[in-house]
Parts: sequence; C-alpha cells; structure tokens
Amino acid sequence: MDARLDFFGNALGAKVLRHINSAGKAASESGLPHATQELVKIRASQINGCGFCTDMHTKDAAHAGETAQRLHLVAAWREATVFTEAERAALELAEQGTRIADAAGGVTDEVWADAAKHYDEDQLVALISLIAVINTYNRINVINQQPAGDYQPGQFG
Repeated sequence: MDARLDFFGNALGAKVLRHINSAGKAASESGLPHATQELVKIRASQINGCGFCTDMHTKDAAHAGETAQRLHLVAAWREATVFTEAERAALELAEQGTRIADAAGGVTDEVWADAAKHYDEDQLVALISLIAVINTYNRINVINQQPAGDYQPGQFG
C-alpha cells in the first residue's frame, strides 16, 4: 500500500502539520498523565481505522513503558480490569468525542461529569484538545491512505 501523496513531504502539508503539532505539544505538556494521553490517542485511532496512528501510538506507549497487556486491551477497555477509573473516564470521553456523528447528543453529561471527577480543568482542556488533534491526524492519514507498520518510536521528534 502506498500513500496517495507525500503529505509529510509537501510544503503546504508540512506547514499544516507544524500547526497541528504545536497544538498537540501544548496539550501534551499539560500535566495530563502521559499514559492516559497515549491510551486516548490509541482508542480514537482504532475507532477511526487509522493504522498509521495506531501503530505510532502503541509503539510510543510501549517505548515509554506501557505494558503489552494494557495495549492489547485498549480496544476492549470496558471489559478489561487493567485500567484505572480515571483512564476509563478518559477513554469513554475519547470514544464519545470521536463518535460525535454516531451520537446525536455528542458527549453526554454523565460522561463529562465522570471525566471531571478525575481531571482538573487544565487536564480536561488537554483531553478535549488531544481528542481533537488525534482525530485530525486520523482523518489526514485515512484520507491519504498512509501505510502503517514502519513507524519507529520517536521518529517525529
């Protein structure tokens, strides 16, 4: 499988990606636990069918010390006992935030309240921002048919 075009190598694509990366960097430096950030990015990428981002974030998470068991269970997190209540709240927020078109009401008040029990305002802003950023990357990569599998941890900085 080949990408439809070299989005990463295109001058305009690189300019767009710099801005998206800046937003992602601000959110990632928020104090939201790194493991939670990666779990959210992995789950949104799975939902969106983005192999490139799923590959990237599972490898980055493993490189940062995440266990294989937890990584294998992200797709079935509701039935898994390996996630904290805070992580579960973040994963549910990521799912509802990613599936906006599937849920007429968007993110429910119950899901928001559960996330707000575990995260402060800055961390909630970071969660919303990370969900938005990863969904943006997923869409770029899925539309472009960006192949997955060759990513190396830390490849993009």
